[in-house]
This record gives sequence, structure tokens and C-alpha cells, in this order.
Amino acid sequence: MMSGAAVLAAAGAVVTAAGPATASTTVRFQVPPAPFGNPNGSFDVPAIRCVGVVGAKPGVITITGGDDGRWGCTPSTPVHWINLSTGVRGSAKLSHGLHGNPPTVDLRTGPGSVVVTVTPSGITVPGFLSAQVR
Repeated sequence: MMSGAAVLAAAGAVVTAAGPATASTTVRFQVPPAPFGNPNGSFDVPAIRCVGVVGAKPGVITITGGDDGRWGCTPSTPVHWINLSTGVRGSAKLSHGLHGNPPTVDLRTGPGSVVVTVTPSGITVPGFLSAQVR
């Protein structure tokens, strides 16, 4: 016979495993400009705020802006990624952000543990994120 704690633990494991398959997670990261060594930017060079959206599409991370309307990530910026679980890697570029559409790119990484770097031109420190892609 199972104790009450064991029954609750088993029920919790079942509930956890039955979570929604289409839920997405937003992972925030920033690309810190390096004027005067200030990682938060300055009046004329603010920090670049990006996000990675994981789980909206299977095997894909979407890189876009973290501000209102998905703005905040720099347009036409190189993006590099590696799937640490499979060794597959790739490169892409954020879109131009024209006609009111924020810069975005879908990275087809496949499932696994993925690291992404975003490297805008100018004096910046590359931004990176690490996420588990389903």
C-alpha cells in the first residue's frame, strides 16, 4: 500500500507530464552595447532587448524583439546557433523590419539543448541564449 505522500508524488508526476503540448516559452536576453563599458547602454545607445520563443513550433526557436509589438532586437542582424544534443549548427539573419513588421527569424534547430548568439554590428557584446527545444 502506498503512503499519502507517495500517492501525491505519483499524481504530481502524471499532471506534470500531461502539460499542454503547444505551450510556448519566451526566453529574454539582451545584447549589451559597450559604450564606456556600460552594459545597460547609454542615452544614445540603449541595450538591445531580444527574446527567443520556444515551443510555438516543434523544433524551432523564433528570435525577435522583447519590447512591445516584438520590437527591440536589431534588424538584419546575424544569428548563429548550435544544437548541443545533435551537433547540428546553422546561421541566419533577422529580417529587415520593414513595413511595420518587427525583425524576426525562425531557427529550425530540431529538438535538443540549443545555444543561440546574436551579433549586431558596432560596439556590442554578442547576446546569447540557451534553451531546451522540444
